[in-house]
Amino acid sequence: MRDVGGLPTRDGGATVPGRLIRSDNLQDLTEADVTRLVEDLGVTDVVDLRTETELHLEGDGPLRRLESLTHHHHSLLPARAPESADEVAARALALPRRERDRSPAFWSEHYLGYLAKRPDSVAAALAAVARARGAAVVHCAAGKDRTGTVVAMALDVAGVPHEEIVADYVLSGERIEAIIARVAGTDSQGPVLRDQDVADQTPRAESMQAILDAVEDGWGGAEGWLRAQGWSADDVGALRDRLTRA
Repeated sequence: MRDVGGLPTRDGGATVPGRLIRSDNLQDLTEADVTRLVEDLGVTDVVDLRTETELHLEGDGPLRRLESLTHHHHSLLPARAPESADEVAARALALPRRERDRSPAFWSEHYLGYLAKRPDSVAAALAAVARARGAAVVHCAAGKDRTGTVVAMALDVAGVPHEEIVADYVLSGERIEAIIARVAGTDSQGPVLRDQDVADQTPRAESMQAILDAVEDGWGGAEGWLRAQGWSADDVGALRDRLTRA
């Protein structure tokens, strides 16, 4: 988990701390962690990017029990009925070898798939960040792929240079072994991750650079992409101000 405040913007400013926090799964938060997030850091909104199956198998985490927080669930994968642990395991075994390859090209294609197949969820997640009363936590399972895509779009709207967005993305690599060890122990992710090396899951700069380039080439940046989803100039401005205006 880390706050993306303090990143430079192209106009000479910086993103404001305490507005957007990115994280992996929140299931293992301790009571002290919850107090730190809510009382010290002022978290008011949680944006959960996991699938219906992940929510079903992992259950409610400690933050879900707090009525003071607003929870937003926006899966970035195609909607499907929640699966059992046995169904998840069977599907993982049936994956073709090519779909088990986790090259940088695989990840960039995967991230662009979020934008193509679930633009509604990406836009809704960003809207939740823009409208949050306090700090918003955006998370998925490992906190690098789905979370990385949404955070990258937010930072692009805020005017953070691409090289800084890429640097924030690869920063998850510093904790990747611990992250994957935790996620591999879950029924929803374990069957796929247990057959992969940690290196396959390590975030590479070229993966994020590819999606930033594609969004730039196709829509002139994240702002243009959001406008194509029906956002107004004021909507985009609200997200930018939320991330950059103290």
